[in-house]
Amino acid sequence: MSEAEVIDIVRQAIMLMIQISTPVMMIGLVVGVVIALLQALTQVQEMTLVFVPKILAIYLSIFALFPSMLALLTAFMHSLADKMISIQ
Repeated sequence: MSEAEVIDIVRQAIMLMIQISTPVMMIGLVVGVVIALLQALTQVQEMTLVFVPKILAIYLSIFALFPSMLALLTAFMHSLADKMISIQ
């Protein structure tokens, strides 16, 4: 396996990681901004108020997006397995 192939596999793995984590992180960001806005509007400055809704939103988004995440990871693993088989 050449250096170019290894770099390509690492690049694909990094892009896959970004592709899988971006929706979950964006949901966490949106929920955090909405809660911060509500805190600013109501002048309630409770630090722990942000964490529970954000954690729930992230867990629910992971639960909802898990099938698509699994499909992406499975496709990547199949391509890696095919590359490993073709190496001689």
